[in-house]
Amino acid sequence: MFHPYFEAIQQAPIKYCLNQWDKFNAFLQDGRLELDNNRSERSIKPFVIGQNWLFANTPRGARASTMIYSIVETAKENGLNPFRYLSYLFEELTNLDTKDKNPLDKLLPWFESLPLVCRVTK
Repeated sequence: MFHPYFEAIQQAPIKYCLNQWDKFNAFLQDGRLELDNNRSERSIKPFVIGQNWLFANTPRGARASTMIYSIVETAKENGLNPFRYLSYLFEELTNLDTKDKNPLDKLLPWFESLPLVCRVTK
């Protein structure tokens, strides 16, 4: 018989796996999902290494930077030109229909009906 400490150590990974089972099933059923977030972390690495972090000198500035970095990288991943997509967002956000239930859905980077000017041309 093992010491209770060692039994707990052995049980922890199994409990973790069982607690993550629904997420693992989602990964298996949707081929677009990745098992880890390495690609996301690599894409934000240029923003956090070097001089760029100096401009986020407050928590509020850091949150704002994080939002912009996230939008830019998501736009790139969806084949959009980040500058043109951000310009489009800033123009459209001022004209949102507040009576629409999901007004932001049409502005998301993966929305198929975004203007062609936002797309990267090869």
